[in-house]
Amino acid sequence: MGRVSGKVALVTGAALGIGKATAELLAREGAKVVVTDLKEAEGQAVVKAITDQGGEAIFVKHNAADEAEWQQAIDAAFKAFGKLNIVVNNAGIALAKNVEETSLAEWRHLQSINLDGVFIGTKLGIEALKKSGGGSIVNLSSIEGLIGDPDLAAYNASKGGVRIFTKSAALHVAREGYNIRINSVHPGYIWTPLVQELAEDENNPKYKRLVSLHPIGRLGEADDIAYGILYLASDESKFTTGSELVIDGGYTAQ
Repeated sequence: MGRVSGKVALVTGAALGIGKATAELLAREGAKVVVTDLKEAEGQAVVKAITDQGGEAIFVKHNAADEAEWQQAIDAAFKAFGKLNIVVNNAGIALAKNVEETSLAEWRHLQSINLDGVFIGTKLGIEALKKSGGGSIVNLSSIEGLIGDPDLAAYNASKGGVRIFTKSAALHVAREGYNIRINSVHPGYIWTPLVQELAEDENNPKYKRLVSLHPIGRLGEADDIAYGILYLASDESKFTTGSELVIDGGYTAQ
């Protein structure tokens, strides 16, 4: 316990799935948490779950693609807790379409959240962490940022962008001596609402196909990713920056 005691964390897309698991785990390990999402009721429920366990958290309604709302979320963190040490850029959407099926409007909408949102969160996160004496930024990419899928054209592009952007930003802050580390996390298929939209249910052939892609024999759980994020958020990873943490049940080892 207490792996991030004394730290303040902001987690985007924290109402459900990986974001929810991450916010709750960081709180259990001692962080004060800013829970952000567009889903207000679900986000408030995460805050309640944290505070019911004796933790501290606030909810901020936040569109990760909007720079002004990013600044408002960071300002809320400073107003509530006086600093910000951890930013987890988790908010994202998926689109199961190949390049020919994807419209330019769909492409731009997905990039605005998955890639622009990570850019804004990293840029403003660096500024906030500098004021707080340093810290860690964790950007959620995907196995789809490492390998291609013929039916995930826009998603592949966004997650590949997150991967290499993270390295660029990490090198910049290291060179400048900001005491900030920036890393990416690459989950396999995790049983969250996002994947449930693709697989529908555990009896569906789509679900069984997804399981078959993971040599470990199952899909991941949200906590599997949250524990990796916790490591990168904590001082245990003080020599880790510009790295990609792959948590995929062996998917990309094949």
